[in-house]
Amino acid sequence: MCRWAAYLGDAIFLEDVIAAPSHSLIVQSREAREARSATNADGFGVAWYGDRPEPGLYRDILPAWSDANLSSLGRQIKSGLFLAHVRASTGGSTSRMNCHPFVSGRWSFMHNGQIGGFERIRRSLENALSDPLFDQLAGTTDSELFFLLMVDEGLARDPQGAVSRATHRVIEASRRAGIEPSLKLTAAFSDGKALHAVRYATDDHAPTLYTAAFAKGVGRCIVSEPFDRDGRAWHAIPPSSFVTMTRDSMSIRPFAPAAAELALAS
Repeated sequence: MCRWAAYLGDAIFLEDVIAAPSHSLIVQSREAREARSATNADGFGVAWYGDRPEPGLYRDILPAWSDANLSSLGRQIKSGLFLAHVRASTGGSTSRMNCHPFVSGRWSFMHNGQIGGFERIRRSLENALSDPLFDQLAGTTDSELFFLLMVDEGLARDPQGAVSRATHRVIEASRRAGIEPSLKLTAAFSDGKALHAVRYATDDHAPTLYTAAFAKGVGRCIVSEPFDRDGRAWHAIPPSSFVTMTRDSMSIRPFAPAAAELALAS
């Protein structure tokens, strides 16, 4: 499973999350403590927001610990909202197009988890996309496809509902294919204003998710696993939860799949 970290608040250097802490994301890329695999070496990526609506994006296939460009960018770029990810592939080749985060317009997205039986339902899920979104598919991962399903389900107007309906699509596609639905979904995504996250699984083993204040009056982080253990109060997000963070508040609401017709009628 992958590891990721997201931040929202006053502008800080990317390295303050990615590299500086004792158990930073770069350390987690080779020594994760709460993942199925301790090593997350199948590429990495960072999406950050600045003066323009669309995020900047840097991705590569090298392990995060060995890319000097990442270290240099982290020391120079400041942002008040960014997403960073180190990948342990559960499907799809190790290529730049398969590295997270993924971007569509203003939206960025990263994921820890997988769609069970993906190759058996991939075609039906792709066929359900609108033509413009299908044309955006650049890689072969279940994560990128799930993100575009969210966009197709109205992510811009209803973030939680879009994730809920996309989750329902995956579950129903599995059932139609005669597969027991198996989805692990711990993801973060943003439009450059708010930061959202979801923790969900069709079984009792949703990938971990934590949040904490970065520093008093500065901002908050939401992460796959804590990047330090000293002097910071990390709070575990319960399974089946949807998180929304703004610069002024944070909410945690129950999350469950919802059929499109039910969600649109509400």
